[in-house]
Amino acid sequence: MILRFFRRDGTGETIGRLYGAIVAQARDPQYYVAYRVPDTIEGRFEMILLHLFALFHRLKREDEARRGLGQLVFDRFCTDMDANLREMGVGDLAVPKRMKKIAESFYGRVSAYDAGLAEVEDAGLGDALLRNVYAADPSHAADARALASHLRAMIVALNTVSFERLAAGEIPYPEVPAREPAAGIEQGISS
Repeated sequence: MILRFFRRDGTGETIGRLYGAIVAQARDPQYYVAYRVPDTIEGRFEMILLHLFALFHRLKREDEARRGLGQLVFDRFCTDMDANLREMGVGDLAVPKRMKKIAESFYGRVSAYDAGLAEVEDAGLGDALLRNVYAADPSHAADARALASHLRAMIVALNTVSFERLAAGEIPYPEVPAREPAAGIEQGISS
């Protein structure tokens, strides 16, 4: 059973650390400057989904009980999104519809990113990232390809991480590599 991995500090604290690591990595300024991910609510949401996907992809090779860790992190993500929607003023009647759309968005991205990773080249993955992260803006094609390459490297790095380390609340994401953004375009970030 999955809960035996959490005896030291309790499930909630471990899941909080894992989800906190996802959010912290998604806020890395390199994504918004060098990779030109839009520094908007949508852009930050996409980066959270990307890093959540990376954890789920890593957990796919585990047995069913251990994959349950991903469900617990996803539940925490949903709780966070629900709270954020309410904080932004979304009414009680609209929150369930929005949450359904968020879940559909996540599972759609899992399918698209898995399909892209199954290809040898990054074209399909780059196309999926261009569509989801950059709203299909063709001026971001190079950014999407670079992000696809980084996601592939992230997946390789996470595949070397033991389940016990994840169960201890650690996701050692690799450093986001520096990259020169497209010439003539500058973008600031907000915190």
